[in-house]
Amino acid sequence: MRIRTDDEVYRIDAVWLGPPRATFPWRARYVAWGVGITVFLLVTLIERRIGFGFSFFSTAWAVVITIVLTRMICSRINQERPLGAVAAMWVRELTAPRQTGSGRGGAASAARIRVRPDRPRPKSKRAAKKAAKKSKKAAARNGTTRRQQAGARSSARAAGPQQQPAQTSGGRRRPRRTRSKEVPGVSSPA
Repeated sequence: MRIRTDDEVYRIDAVWLGPPRATFPWRARYVAWGVGITVFLLVTLIERRIGFGFSFFSTAWAVVITIVLTRMICSRINQERPLGAVAAMWVRELTAPRQTGSGRGGAASAARIRVRPDRPRPKSKRAAKKAAKKSKKAAARNGTTRRQQAGARSSARAAGPQQQPAQTSGGRRRPRRTRSKEVPGVSSPA
């Protein structure tokens, strides 16, 4: 059941039915005629810019597109939201400041991957022995013995599972991985 409003102002709809004694078979508000003429001119201008010539079919399609766009625009216009308010809202929406986010990711590129001309070969046992001798010499230069290094490692283990820097081959330090003290298959109390 529809309840009609008591306000007579909202029942009045400014409609132009056409010239006297020759009314149109449709009802259109004055605003719709203004919007329709403007939209028709814009649609024909866009058609000419695209490259459609002036012919019967291009004009007919312009009229069809105009009717669809005018109905869409006028469906959002009423007495509480006039055309000026809707146009101002649209302009404010387009020109409102937007939050600019930094772009993450993007297209994958292999530009920074270094490619060697020769295939990397596995180290031989002789090269592994040389590397071990170098680390012993470096420890001797620092004045630490194997026992001191082992004692430092055991005291670090007793302190807890902390990330300790480990020496890599390139001289850079990376964090050492520590083992989990949980037993596989046994759940710890949470």
